[in-house]
Amino acid sequence: MLNPNPVVEAVPLYDGHHCWIIDDALTEPERWVAKAAAHRAEFAELGVNAYPGPELRLPDGIAAAFSDLFRDQFRHRLGLRRIQRAYTRLSMVTWPADRLEPRQWICHRDRFGLPAHESAAASVLYLFESGRFGGTRFFRPRRPVDEINRLVHDSGVLDAAAFQQKYGIQRGYIEDGNDWFECVANIPARFNRLICYDGTLFHSSDIRRGDPLSDDPAQGRLTLNGFFLCSRAAT
Repeated sequence: MLNPNPVVEAVPLYDGHHCWIIDDALTEPERWVAKAAAHRAEFAELGVNAYPGPELRLPDGIAAAFSDLFRDQFRHRLGLRRIQRAYTRLSMVTWPADRLEPRQWICHRDRFGLPAHESAAASVLYLFESGRFGGTRFFRPRRPVDEINRLVHDSGVLDAAAFQQKYGIQRGYIEDGNDWFECVANIPARFNRLICYDGTLFHSSDIRRGDPLSDDPAQGRLTLNGFFLCSRAAT
């Protein structure tokens, strides 16, 4: 399933953080696209997170295989130790900009508020034609942490008009950044490319106005996402 001899490349982000890249991650990526298409009716908007499109949770055996890859290739690079929980899912961004809620107008973290001895990591494997859609952007806050935390909180509780009036952020995907976040890196998508990063960093899918978003796995922005809650390595 996974490339037995992966080559890992590093892209620096900021403050010592990196995004780690493996190209040709799957041995038969086309089969994954076909499998997603065969299970198209099982994709659903789960409502448990802010993901702007349908998702399909994958079996534990898939999560175990990606956990092995994470343990062997990324864990030490991210300063992590034991994997406590992991899961994987297939996902497709399908929401147009005018459907987005305020929390989807800004970049996000996969987990925050974790105890000091824990951290979270994430991976994204692009399963769409190279060049059809963008990849993943990483952001650095421009404001003090308490202001950023208030912004994130308000994005989940204020309606669109109130949020826009208070923060001056327009409805839509974040793209190149704004007064609150600086885009420090844009990792291009490539078919069968896997990236891994610290999930507590602000990031966002690179979605542009006019992108041909679709809920057809053979045509849409299909990704295989992994999430890993880990203990930190001793320092």
